[in-house]
Order: sequence, then structure tokens, then C-alpha cells
Amino acid sequence: MEFTTVGVVGAGVMGVGVAQNLAQTGHRVVLVDLREEILDTARRELRTGLRAHALFHRGPAADPAEIFDRIEFTTDHELLADADLVVENVTEDWDVKKQVYERIDRIVRPEAVFAVNTSAISITRVASVTGRPERVVGMHFMNPVPMKPMVEVIRGHHTTPETIDTARRFLAELGKDCVVVEDVPGFVSNRVLMLTINEAVFLVQDKVAPPADIDRIFRSCFEHRMGPLETADLIGLDTILKSVEVLYESFNDDKYRPAPLLKKMVAAGLLGRKSGEGFHKYR
Repeated sequence: MEFTTVGVVGAGVMGVGVAQNLAQTGHRVVLVDLREEILDTARRELRTGLRAHALFHRGPAADPAEIFDRIEFTTDHELLADADLVVENVTEDWDVKKQVYERIDRIVRPEAVFAVNTSAISITRVASVTGRPERVVGMHFMNPVPMKPMVEVIRGHHTTPETIDTARRFLAELGKDCVVVEDVPGFVSNRVLMLTINEAVFLVQDKVAPPADIDRIFRSCFEHRMGPLETADLIGLDTILKSVEVLYESFNDDKYRPAPLLKKMVAAGLLGRKSGEGFHKYR
């Protein structure tokens, strides 16, 4: 299978990053979201991302305008009909994802692969609402997508070896390697990371240490590039909360109980970098 045209559903932070990475590697992209104002924001973020890439990229610089022109921004899901593969990046909400897959499954040609970019939702569950469960695979991209060389690939119950091979070839075209894991809630990365972040939020809530000191310990003692609360701000506290809630519901284990402070901050609109303030300020 060739990946001439790739659909990207969801034009939030992750969708924009995936679209940029695809366009930079020569793919035609159809970027779909529900509202024009979301797509307008995506256009601005892509232009910013492409300028930054041109400044810091080593080697011959590609024309940002040429890369940008490879992306078609649309609210019309019907334009996904010719996609060879679709990467879905909508919010971590099962009801939303279910509606998306029921819709695009009727539009996208049967032989195309669906790649679920999710933090915690079951790939098998997603596949169950499609007519192609063997062609549904998890692709958990990391943020910022164009800069991260590794992707967590998740094998659903029905995902075939051929689909895993397709995922590997697709990611190789994006300049990425992958690790294939099994389909359990949170997979490997977020089963550990979300628990770590949630516990760090409890530390702030219990006044054990302020966010800056908690992050400093992880950077200085363990040589992490970012502390857990800086990471939470980068991902978005709303996404963190939804992911922790999925883990709590899936495992029915109190260790995944969302910190009340996390819920309060999301309700207050303190979502991290995208809102200008989370555990740290960005304005």
C-alpha cells in the first residue's frame, strides 16, 4: 500500500502536529474538523510550526509555503474518500470517537487503515464500531509530533500482522520508529505516565512541594527533560483528566482516582500551555 493521501481527523494540537509531519515528508493531507474556526486556528499553528522547523532544521531547508500547500483544510468528511490511511486525533471521549468512526467508516474505502491516536481508549473497542476491525491499529504519537522519533503502536484484538506491517511502513515514511504493544487501557506509556502525573498533582494539592520544585526534582535527579507537571501542561490538563478517568473506569482501581485539584483546574480553564496557564504560566 502506498500512502499518497492521508486523512487526519481532528485539528487540535495532535492533529496539527501529525498533519505537519505528514506534509513535511511529502504526503498529501486532508485535515478535517467540525468548525471553520478550529481550522483557522490550525492554519495559524501550522504556519508557526513550519517557520520554527525551517529555523531549526539541519540540512537543506524546505519551502514552508510548499509544505503548507500539501494540506487541505476542510469540514467535509466526504473528502476522506480517497485516503489510503486515516489518523484520528479527536478528544479522549468514547462517545465522540464512536460517532467519528461510525461516520468515516461509511466514507473511507474498505481497504484503507484506521490509525487511532489515543492516550488510553481501547483499540479493540474502536474497531468494534467499524466494518474493518482487522485494519484498525493504535498509533499513539507524542507531542510535539514532528520532533518525536518514537510512536507507540497498539495491536487490537483483530488487528492483523499485515496491518502492523502497514503501520511500521507508514511511520518509517514519517521518519519514525515504533514499539508494538498490546491493547490494554493506557497501553505502556500512559498507564505509567498518567499515574505519575496524577500523583504529582496530589503532591501539589497536599502542599508537599510547589510545582516548580516537583518538576526540578525529576529534571535534576532523574535527568528527565521535563518534570511531570510540565509534561501535563504540554499535553493539556483536560486531556490528562480524561485519560485518568478512562484508566479509573477501565481498571476500577482507586490508584487511578483523579486528583480533585486536577478536576478543579480543568473546570477553571487552567489547561496548560494551550490556555496560557496550568501548573506553570506561559504568558
